[in-house]
Amino acid sequence: MIGLKLKDFQEKAVDFLFEKTTNSKSKPKIVLQSPTGSGKTIILVAYIEKYLDYHEDDIICWFCPGKGELEEQSKEKMCRFSPTLKTGTLFDILSSGFVSGTSYFINWETITKKDNTAIRESERKNLFERISEAHRKGKNFIIIIDEEHQNNTSKADDIISSINAKYEIRVSATPNKRVVGEFYEIPELDVINEELITRFMYINKGLESVSVIDPKNEAEILLEKADEVRKEIAQAYIDEKEDVRPLVLVQFPNLNDELIEFVENKLNNMGYSYQNKLLASWFSAENKEDKDRKSKKLGKINIGTRDEDSITKANASPVFLLFKQALATGWDCPRAKILVKLRENMSDTFEIQTLGRLRRMPKAKHYGRDILDCSYLYTFDEKYKLDVIKAGSGFETQRLFLKDEVKTIKLKKELRNQDGNYVDEQEMRNRIYEFFKEKYSLDSIKQENRKRLENAGFIFGTSLKRKYLTGKYSTLMQVNEEHAQYGIMDIEVNTHIHGIDRQHCVDAIKKHIGLSYDKTHQILKTLFLGGNFGNKRYKLLNLNLREFYAFIINNVDRLKEDFITFSGIKYLQVQWLENRIEDFVIPSEEHYRYVPFEPNVRNLETNVYKEYNTSMITDDFRSTSERLFEKYCEKNPNVKYVYKNGDSGQQYLSVVYGTNFDKQRLFYPDYIIQLQDGSIWLIETKGGEKNGQSKNIDIQVENKFEAFKEFAKKHGYKFGFVRDRNDELYLNNTDYVEDMKNNSWLLLAEIF
Repeated sequence: MIGLKLKDFQEKAVDFLFEKTTNSKSKPKIVLQSPTGSGKTIILVAYIEKYLDYHEDDIICWFCPGKGELEEQSKEKMCRFSPTLKTGTLFDILSSGFVSGTSYFINWETITKKDNTAIRESERKNLFERISEAHRKGKNFIIIIDEEHQNNTSKADDIISSINAKYEIRVSATPNKRVVGEFYEIPELDVINEELITRFMYINKGLESVSVIDPKNEAEILLEKADEVRKEIAQAYIDEKEDVRPLVLVQFPNLNDELIEFVENKLNNMGYSYQNKLLASWFSAENKEDKDRKSKKLGKINIGTRDEDSITKANASPVFLLFKQALATGWDCPRAKILVKLRENMSDTFEIQTLGRLRRMPKAKHYGRDILDCSYLYTFDEKYKLDVIKAGSGFETQRLFLKDEVKTIKLKKELRNQDGNYVDEQEMRNRIYEFFKEKYSLDSIKQENRKRLENAGFIFGTSLKRKYLTGKYSTLMQVNEEHAQYGIMDIEVNTHIHGIDRQHCVDAIKKHIGLSYDKTHQILKTLFLGGNFGNKRYKLLNLNLREFYAFIINNVDRLKEDFITFSGIKYLQVQWLENRIEDFVIPSEEHYRYVPFEPNVRNLETNVYKEYNTSMITDDFRSTSERLFEKYCEKNPNVKYVYKNGDSGQQYLSVVYGTNFDKQRLFYPDYIIQLQDGSIWLIETKGGEKNGQSKNIDIQVENKFEAFKEFAKKHGYKFGFVRDRNDELYLNNTDYVEDMKNNSWLLLAEIF
């Protein structure tokens, strides 16, 4: 028996997994949503022990993420809590093959990273050969995918498919519920009631009392407040006679040396340094600068969970730990009670899995004191991201192969001419000036312009407006837009302290202009900064330097929106010094996302790929116009083949267009259609109309249309933009207008 008494919710989870993997009527894919701190590994070990009691010859493959040595931690816990179970590693599989009744702990990265040896041809048998060998011997597999959202790749899918397990168990604090047939969620409140995690999380507790009379950097405000709370927690542990030293985690958005050094110096002044062992950092050696930082300043930093000198020990010396973005999956440090989340720009968001690091109770018990039974987050982020599944990686994919008869289709595609990126900066400044004048009805009277921009929602003054999350939350699910509370803080601008904030805002704007940082900054100063800077003819405001800093920082999102709108203004498409023309053939294989267990699935025979089906065109990842268009083509006898083009990448068909910033961009038409008469149509789908309102959100639609028209004419293709209205599809290939009641939009059925 497992050498640990399970909590009631853990027992229920074990029973669920056992029942589903021993019932022939269960669906083969199972997901367990297990909140961080609920003892996920213990639940899985107890389940495996129970399962192998009844199926002693079956083999367990336990896949873990590559970073953080999670597979070693999980294997160590199985050996500690259930020493009678047989365990193995990838090396054991490759050396001796699969052994019945054994649980193999496998690091995803060792088998999916480039140049791995586990699936390469070699003198030793590779993983695929060992899997085939086990199948020939009649072995059955159970797969456990730990942190299932992190390795949904084509290589991972190939390995999972080859194992062909009876059941596949996916486990995560933030799983993708749509990809499985059976689902079980451990309620967060059950974990709280068992005293394994904190009762509440405070966000920016006491921040409203922070003095901002003296200008301070955001990081200073947050670090000082976090240290106040850390000292209160430390004293409370002493009062409870607990040998626990609370830890503050400081999270950076990226390896920004300037920001890291600022924080290190600030903490040094507060009495926390690498020299006195009260400060530690954990930055992966992703570049030479970071390696130099570690070797020069820190030496060896032990952040593991198994060693005696680990920072995770309850009474370890460091009280501040600096790290970048996400801590390694599976890293447990129950004494971590406070997170300071720094940001580099206004759009950073923090993630649920990072918050989970703060929630474990060091002694697995509550004390009846808020200061010890709660965790604390300090950040100026306005939003929080419920999960860490990136767009496009949260669905399963299926590899499809091209039909032989389609391989003869050959077309042309355009690529950007790298010599065509010259921008006339003065001309650009003039056009932007005219754009702002027209949009906001501005004139040469600067004070009047200020009033009109204020009326339009722009913020003026010499203080930075900081809106931040605040409040007390029981479960992480409560930290969302419906429940979240906000505070507002004014911080007086200091041009030295807030220079980095202004720099990040200009960086954010320059991405949409396409100019260098210096040229972008110059245009902004010409338009808005007073004094003798720039040509006064193109000056919209006369702000002093502190007002200019505050204007750019407070209004960065509004300015970005305006520049995006400007970039989409219809622009005379020019031939960019003869765009590069290359041959295009449809890729021989492709991975398409799909929804497993979708009912009434049928193949779309007109598609160029074998076994392309309706589960790949659901509303989970296809627009209304795309779904209607593919179904229309399938029913149309004039359509011979349909190819869904990719969204980016050199293997797909691309067309060059120009923005109003004189910048080359690529867009990728959604579909290539071959009709029965051999003619080729290139189709781009856009959002249509609903209740008279346009659903199109592409600001560059007119620029793309004009470039698309020229491309099709040059190469002898037919083309069109397709949009939906009242469940009917309409095509336009003459002049683009947004209003679909215009005569330019014709019923698709009348065209082909």
